Amino acid sequence: MARIVKVKTGNRLEEISSYSRIVAVDNWIFVSNTAGRNPATKEIPEGVEAQTHQVFANIAGALAAVEASLADVISARVFIQEPADTPKVMEIFGEKFRGVDPALTVTCPPLGSSVYKVEIEVTAYRGASRAETDRLSITL
Repeated sequence: MARIVKVKTGNRLEEISSYSRIVAVDNWIFVSNTAGRNPATKEIPEGVEAQTHQVFANIAGALAAVEASLADVISARVFIQEPADTPKVMEIFGEKFRGVDPALTVTCPPLGSSVYKVEIEVTAYRGASRAETDRLSITL
């Protein structure tokens, strides 16, 4: 039987909307779309770079709660409010995931509030960071 762990962070929207920040099913870890709100201060930085760094801090903290890390991420979806911010966000993304190289989707839809400049959702596999990895280069 699968073991399921659901993690809530105390975020008000998690309760209102009845969702979990993380749902871990055995070693599969699904992290909900995460914004750059500082969980301690409840504040959202104004700049896209600061928000992006806070998003990664929030995701890393949530993953740590289920004994995983950013190095275990296998897939990511990045949602950027303003297309012009894409290079800034993706530079930070590259810094965080250099060598991890998850599958990636980047899109620029309207987000749930105009104060959010970036949100990121990830899927991780506990232990992926320690797994033997074959790297292939192909031409499409």
